[in-house]
Amino acid sequence: MNRKITRALISVFYKDNLEPIIHELAKNNVEFVSTGGTQEFIEKLGYKVTAVETLTGYPSIFGGRVKTLHPAVFGGILYRRDHAGDVAQAKEHHIGPLDLVIVDLYPFEETVASGATEDDIIEKIDIGGISLIRAGAKNFNDTLIVSSREQYAGLLTVLQQSNCAPSLLDRKRFAAMAFDVTSHYDAAIFEYFNNEQQLPGFKKSIRQGRTLRYGENPHQQGAFYGDLDAMFEQLNGKELSYNNLVDVDAAVNLVQEFDGEKAFVIIKHTNACGVATAPTVKDAYLKAYQADTTSAFGGVLATNTTIDLAAAEEINKLFFEILIAPAYSAEALELLKSKKNRMLLLQKTKLQGTKQFKTLLNGVIAQDLDLKTDAESDLKVVTERAPSTPEIKALLFASKVAKHTKSNTIVLAVDGQLLASGVGQTSRVDALKQALDKAKAFNFDVKGSVMASDAFFPFADCVEIAQQHGITAVIQPGGSVRDQDSINFCNRHQMAMVFTGIRHFKH
Repeated sequence: MNRKITRALISVFYKDNLEPIIHELAKNNVEFVSTGGTQEFIEKLGYKVTAVETLTGYPSIFGGRVKTLHPAVFGGILYRRDHAGDVAQAKEHHIGPLDLVIVDLYPFEETVASGATEDDIIEKIDIGGISLIRAGAKNFNDTLIVSSREQYAGLLTVLQQSNCAPSLLDRKRFAAMAFDVTSHYDAAIFEYFNNEQQLPGFKKSIRQGRTLRYGENPHQQGAFYGDLDAMFEQLNGKELSYNNLVDVDAAVNLVQEFDGEKAFVIIKHTNACGVATAPTVKDAYLKAYQADTTSAFGGVLATNTTIDLAAAEEINKLFFEILIAPAYSAEALELLKSKKNRMLLLQKTKLQGTKQFKTLLNGVIAQDLDLKTDAESDLKVVTERAPSTPEIKALLFASKVAKHTKSNTIVLAVDGQLLASGVGQTSRVDALKQALDKAKAFNFDVKGSVMASDAFFPFADCVEIAQQHGITAVIQPGGSVRDQDSINFCNRHQMAMVFTGIRHFKH
């Protein structure tokens, strides 16, 4: 059923793109009710406006905190036009209909993000606006509610196509969008307060979303909720898939560990098959590729430095799915775009956030992100021989890779290059054997390399195997009741071992 709009309440923070809507309403003889700056805006367009204060017979008070909270306003929105009792009461109390409500909310999230004072943030908690939105959405049978400037274009289309008499379907659709706005707004306010209070509740609202071609497999539906455009500019290639996004996340998390160094990573199924640092991005790529020339095929590549033509010429020889970089030279970009399906991402910002969520059983588990990067100051030398300076660099490099590799994991490395890793194994010995086999398959001599483990060694077996292959230094968190067994073995064979005190499990 269509409802003719006769009177509209408009009170908005942002006036962008509002003007054509005002003209369309005026063309259809709609009366305007408004407040403050919006009232001035409409009047400057040449139209008569009834001030809310005139409608209510009550002034705006408490610095504008109370101005629309009045039965003359909410009654006009909420009374049911086809309910005899409501119609009689509206007439008795001289309450006229408000068939259209256009309101947006004070910019609470933007104010928090700006680093404003608590007083300023609290003043941006909208009371009247959110109440108006909820009222209009509840009475969608009679009222069209517009709750965000993002909806202005859609509103204008509805008004033009319906001659200002929107259908029930349109009113219900705008009501759904309104509750999306209000629930998100309340979640943001709760999150602000709960940063201090730590109440036991899980509330996370992300309004941006996109449907993916499918999920992890073609028979599964998939969607991404977040603002990818804020983080990446896609310069080439097809739309990112579910699995692409999972691998992109793994790649950017790992490469972000190497702040201040030119690093290159190659990811396959969320695990690194190549990682390296070097003076140039070309050399970093070649070293990373050398670690596993088989798995790199169809991989996801990422670097934290500009892709120049020299690097692009090497990378272009490889079939890969995605390349991520903070910048590309014009010549490099032209070359890499030669394959139309190849996805090229320009990373505009680093990953932010401090929390991690995952669905599990009939609920959600949440934890702090593992933001700890092992540093030289964290290392506790537990063996008679301390690691050399080159070994320390290699140990810290290996630790960064192990942190982002599925458990159980063992990483073998030299300074600036991953040699091999054993990933996702059910025992640490199996992980080490896998790493050694892989290193051998790609012609790496692990003598003189170092070993990183994401968790402690429950027995001395891993260091015994490592020593047999010429590995000279080990980094691990420590904490096993049998730590001394591994320490003693290292001491007998002049191996160096350091404890970090931090475990980096990744399930």
